[in-house]
Amino acid sequence: MVDKPRLAVIGLGFIGLPLSLSYAMNGAKVIGIDVLKEHVGNINKGITHHMEYYQGKSISDILREQLEAKTFYATTCYEEAASQVDNYVITVGIPVRQEIPDTSYLEESCLSLSKVLKKGDTIILRSTVVPGTTEELVLPILEKSGLKAGTDFYLAYCSERIAEGRAFEEFIHMPLALGGVNEESAERAKSLLSFVTKADIHVTDIKVVETAKVIENIQRDVNIAMVQQFARFAEKLGIDTFELIRIANTHKRVNLLTPGPGVGGYCLPNALYYLQPKAKELQVDISLLEKARQINDSVPYALVQMVKDSLEKQGRSLKGLKVAVLGLAMKDYSNDDRISPPHQLVSLLLEEGAHVFAYDPGVPESYPYKVNSLEEAVADAKALFLLTMQEEFKYVDWKRQVIDKMSSKPVILDGKNQIPRSLDKDMILIRI
Repeated sequence: MVDKPRLAVIGLGFIGLPLSLSYAMNGAKVIGIDVLKEHVGNINKGITHHMEYYQGKSISDILREQLEAKTFYATTCYEEAASQVDNYVITVGIPVRQEIPDTSYLEESCLSLSKVLKKGDTIILRSTVVPGTTEELVLPILEKSGLKAGTDFYLAYCSERIAEGRAFEEFIHMPLALGGVNEESAERAKSLLSFVTKADIHVTDIKVVETAKVIENIQRDVNIAMVQQFARFAEKLGIDTFELIRIANTHKRVNLLTPGPGVGGYCLPNALYYLQPKAKELQVDISLLEKARQINDSVPYALVQMVKDSLEKQGRSLKGLKVAVLGLAMKDYSNDDRISPPHQLVSLLLEEGAHVFAYDPGVPESYPYKVNSLEEAVADAKALFLLTMQEEFKYVDWKRQVIDKMSSKPVILDGKNQIPRSLDKDMILIRI
């Protein structure tokens, strides 16, 4: 294990910030690097909207403590960081645009790093990437420094496996997979990772680790697509989808996930598109995985259609109708609404001419259709979609606070299995 390492974490998003603080809490000297000046400024003021907790403290509390202890601060300047550290962890995201991974942010960060790289530095890439990226893209850019990877500096790839909301615990307890460009790179990276991670660290070939990370996400995408089709079958059969899955999961070798409004966030929806470029290059058929992605992308359309069909039976349409949407985050108990199916569903409702009032107390961003209270969202609404959970929704009195406030006999789509069956007489309830 490295004795109180000095490191810079490049990219201070949902992964980079809690990772930085995990090292700082253990006594490391950590500098966070991010290109967004406003974001860096907020972090240095102790401001973050991330919903992470550890040992009874919020990430905001932890951030302020580490700023005060001077174990962590953020900057936009690579030169400033390079004068104080000899280890780097890259957590820069690779967004997918029109199904093509955009590596420009990663390339820019590596180019900036190459200009300040010193002999003896260790770099660990922890972004989710197209297999081959570490050796085929990152390594050549870093070697523009004039230094040789594996000899003058050390380069490794370690997949990121944490779930948002459980970051601090999982940085400690989640087993890791690691690959280095040579044995010494892997050993140095393992030592640095062991400063926080107490679980097993499995060392293997870099491309194995890069690919494993992608298929770890894709298998969840495929599992969810499967249960989405089970849900459509259950609806037509007239049985409860959640009860169906609960019973199936009593089999010791069955582990079905639960259906929802789709698959969101930065990881799962993008995973296929990190694999596709290599699959096409190698002429490998991954049509099953592509079909799963198509199924999950189609879910918001299916949910809107369910509500349309119920309204039509009442002689109504979505056009001109007030519709409440509860939950905009990409998953339950999160403030992350990137690539969020609820936003896609809202867009479909707006295209139908509905007046959408969406409420999510966890998501800080503002949108034209987002309101500030449950009451404002549901008042006189004729239809409602419950899509993602937040703590507030766990304690809602669904009759008094929701159904009684809505238009008579509303149509409610319960995507979270929360609304009591005893209230069926007061509404038209759709369960997914």
